[in-house]
Amino acid sequence: MSRMLRARGSKGLFVLDVAFAIPGAIDTPTGGYGYDRRLMALLPGHGIRVHPVTLPGSFPSPSAADLVETWQRLAAVSQAALLLIDGLAYGALPASLIRGIRSPIVALVHHPLALETGLSEERRRLFCDLEREALALARHAIVTSASTADVLVSEFGVARGRITAAEPGTDPAPRARGSGHPVRLLSVGAVVPRKGYDVLVSALAHTADLSWQARIVGSLDRAPEHAARVRDMIEQAGLGGRVTLAGPLDADALAAEYDLADLFVLPSWHEGFGMVLTEAMARGLPIIATTGGASGATLPDRAGVKIMPGDVDALGATIRRLVEDGDARRCLGDGAWEHAKSLPRWFDTAARVAGALRGVAQAAAPG
Repeated sequence: MSRMLRARGSKGLFVLDVAFAIPGAIDTPTGGYGYDRRLMALLPGHGIRVHPVTLPGSFPSPSAADLVETWQRLAAVSQAALLLIDGLAYGALPASLIRGIRSPIVALVHHPLALETGLSEERRRLFCDLEREALALARHAIVTSASTADVLVSEFGVARGRITAAEPGTDPAPRARGSGHPVRLLSVGAVVPRKGYDVLVSALAHTADLSWQARIVGSLDRAPEHAARVRDMIEQAGLGGRVTLAGPLDADALAAEYDLADLFVLPSWHEGFGMVLTEAMARGLPIIATTGGASGATLPDRAGVKIMPGDVDALGATIRRLVEDGDARRCLGDGAWEHAKSLPRWFDTAARVAGALRGVAQAAAPG
């Protein structure tokens, strides 16, 4: 038995010590950090003793000083603990730093850094090279979707046997009551280039003759220049009174937004999973989403309409059809509500991650 597996817990499981390294504030309101928070809360119930390690918040663009601080914090982790590192940091670590870490490493990849929209070609290549080398040094990778697993195999050279897909869980929720008239559209996610809100605003400008209101909920400070551009597009299109950039909201306020929504829209260029899609399905909302990344697989046909990323005309036409056709919205909403009943819960996600971590610890055991 590995020295990483300590005393037997109350449920008969051997306790495994895991240092969980996450950049910046754990309460950052994004899907990736939400996933990390759930793991930290639920892994102890599966015999995993979690030791948080806070890394500098500048990732994925750390300074030289931040890299020195990161190495010091990771190198200080006991060899008796497994090291789980969030991909926002791990994918940006140079191989020379990783080789100096004594603990066995598991990478948690929400989506590869090079797939972020808006990167220069030089930056994209840098992230590709860094993450490929980093993943080669990890014992295992945990990803949030089968789609991301496929990308790691095909584009980053990771053996499929070294990957575990653990889809995010979905909490049960009451069905959205909606707003009625005008039709209320909701999008949730930080206002960054990858989310495609500029595409959404352009599509909405094509449907300005219809009766609707749109709410975009998510951080405005992760890519402030892009957020300013989206705000300018809203004003230039004459939609200032109809499209609201609401910023980040707490759990209760976000639940209220879901409850008032009639149609959910996710125009992303790429999603590692798309947790907001399952959250919208849990509330029985009809959905418009792109096929970018895992979104196409996450959203079943009976729950929504899928279009190609960046297709303004298709997005505008689909919004028009669903704003005008209440019966179509209700049909898709019923499909979403039914599909949500089959989605995994967070307990299932944590159990899958715990199993992967135990497998790595056992394989790393001497002898």
